Amino acid sequence: MNRHAIRIATAVVSTALAGGSTAYAQQAPAPAFADLAMPSADVIPSEAYIRSVARSAYVWGWPMMNMLNRRARITQAPHPGLLGGVLPAAPRGQIAMLHDYIAPNQRFIACPNQDVVYGLGFFDLDTEPVVIQAPDFGDRFWVYALYDQRTDQYGELGKPYGSEPGFYLLVGPNWQGEIPDGISGVMHSPTSLANAIPRIFQNDTDEDRAAIQPLINQVVAYPLSEFTGEMKSIDWATAPDIENPEQGGNAETRWVVPDKFFDQFTEVLAMVPPLPGEEAMYAQFQWLMDVVAADPALKAAIVDEAGKAEAEIITPFLQWKHNGKPAGKGWNRSVNNAQWGVDYYDRTGTARSNMFDNRPNETQYFYTDNDAAGGVLDGSKAYAITFAAGEEPPVNGFWSMTLYNKEHFFHPNELNRYSLGTKNTTLTRNADGSLTLYAGATSPGGEKEANWLPAPDGAFSLYIRAYWGKEAILDGTWQPPTIELVE
Repeated sequence: MNRHAIRIATAVVSTALAGGSTAYAQQAPAPAFADLAMPSADVIPSEAYIRSVARSAYVWGWPMMNMLNRRARITQAPHPGLLGGVLPAAPRGQIAMLHDYIAPNQRFIACPNQDVVYGLGFFDLDTEPVVIQAPDFGDRFWVYALYDQRTDQYGELGKPYGSEPGFYLLVGPNWQGEIPDGISGVMHSPTSLANAIPRIFQNDTDEDRAAIQPLINQVVAYPLSEFTGEMKSIDWATAPDIENPEQGGNAETRWVVPDKFFDQFTEVLAMVPPLPGEEAMYAQFQWLMDVVAADPALKAAIVDEAGKAEAEIITPFLQWKHNGKPAGKGWNRSVNNAQWGVDYYDRTGTARSNMFDNRPNETQYFYTDNDAAGGVLDGSKAYAITFAAGEEPPVNGFWSMTLYNKEHFFHPNELNRYSLGTKNTTLTRNADGSLTLYAGATSPGGEKEANWLPAPDGAFSLYIRAYWGKEAILDGTWQPPTIELVE
């Protein structure tokens, strides 16, 4: 007899013995969370137990701490502009825009692409809502990715949603106020800390670089108090740069520091409301912080455990096999991107490896560190990646394949070429209509060079983006191409 049958039989027997009918006994209602006993901070737990809770807290809270520290750094900008001349930065409540592709030497965000012109801004939407402008982009692909502190997207704004030009209001969960006339739509963030990352497609020609300038100059955001109903404009190409003495290094800027994590963790718990079912987890984490506050030895233990979790759990997320799910032919594809819910694994993995994904319907990502035979991609070798005729990623927007070094950044090269795809007007196709792209440290020569992605001498990875994918992208029936070792 299975467990369900045992419960039913027990209910029937109980009512029969009581002289009642054989109708099933009603189960008592589950208690409300507020009525449950809470953990006591007066206990004396073992260090091992404290470490186990701390490790869970570190992995769970990593993306939200990442967002908190990015906002703290980026909003130090005295005005909208380019931090270190390479990264959009602005005071809280505003955004800044690039005026071309992102520079290869930036280290603020891993896995950038050179298909779009980016913007970036961070907000405190309960303190004051923000108005963000959407100019008339015509047929050009555009999407404004709006992220809450969990790195989930909120709101729908862009070409895939049929958004009209106009003014859009971003508000926090606790804001109460009047929406003025002239606002085209309201986007509600579930957390006060939020940001926006506009992405506007640009092809790889001087003509399109010129054509996009008046459009991106109208991509402006500002506090609601500054809204007038008239489009503001900033010439982003001439916006003054912002000095950045911290710029440098090969890896991404370290936004989460294990030694400092638990000094800020209670702030994260207070800022981010629990999702349904997370209340018990929040109670355990708050208990952890209360216990260690009274015991310096236990506080030292959780700081030590944070360092171990960073090395043993967070760092391995840089390997693409730990991100998403298999997509065929040695590739992985993203799962639940930017709509993580309680998928803590993929949310934290993406926050470490390629933070700020778009939603699946906006972009699907495919990535690999290996060739079709399972060998590690190495620039000292040469690879051919062939899309059969009609088998390039089926998209309504655009697609690209980007090459990254082992740190998930661009490899500097004389061609200043880091990705190939829809944006490129000089790709050469094979006689049968197929498209072969090449990757390696050495040029394949001749006409093939137009289809070549230069690689470092050592390990590298490949990354396909399918923006606004068609059904075959969304349902997984399209598979990425085979990566063949050619020498």
